[in-house]
Amino acid sequence: MIRIIQGDITTLAVDAIVNAANQRMLGGGGVDGAIHRAAGPELYEACLKVPEVRPGVRCPTGEARITPGFRLPAKFVIHTVGPVYRDGLHGEPDLLAACYRNSLALAAENHCRSVAFPCISTGVYGYPIEEATRIAIREVRRFLHAEGAESKSHAESAEPAESKPHAESAECGTGGPVRPDMEVIFCCFSVWDKRVYEGIV
Repeated sequence: MIRIIQGDITTLAVDAIVNAANQRMLGGGGVDGAIHRAAGPELYEACLKVPEVRPGVRCPTGEARITPGFRLPAKFVIHTVGPVYRDGLHGEPDLLAACYRNSLALAAENHCRSVAFPCISTGVYGYPIEEATRIAIREVRRFLHAEGAESKSHAESAEPAESKPHAESAECGTGGPVRPDMEVIFCCFSVWDKRVYEGIV
């Protein structure tokens, strides 16, 4: 199921919130700074312990890392690094899509049933909001469809036909099987961003 809201992602009582982090994972501006402030200094210390893959880089662009949420209502923070937008011809769409895929995979691996995303890369990284939103919604729908199809396949082999699980999301309108136990929330900072998401969904 997909929901679109406007508000402060740091206040959401979900299993995981996604942080639009930088490669160092030690805080920054925008949503990154807000999440670090709300989570408290323990989040900084946890991020500091994440191994660097090369000097100054704990999370390369497109990848994701997970830490506890500490003082946040959310149990986990999933840190992902979106691409800096140049012209859309330097791998930015693939890297942004990878942010959503890898974040959702981490959420599933950690048994999260609800996860909230900010608008990744659309702030100081300059990704056009409409293009970024289309990628975000496409990747989340693909994930929910694939995960749901897998769950349904497992259920069909173990349960009689009359008790097979079936779920569709009126909010996202996929028209196909979706993961019935995960809610994905797009938490927009502004009313304008929320309208863009609603117009594309």
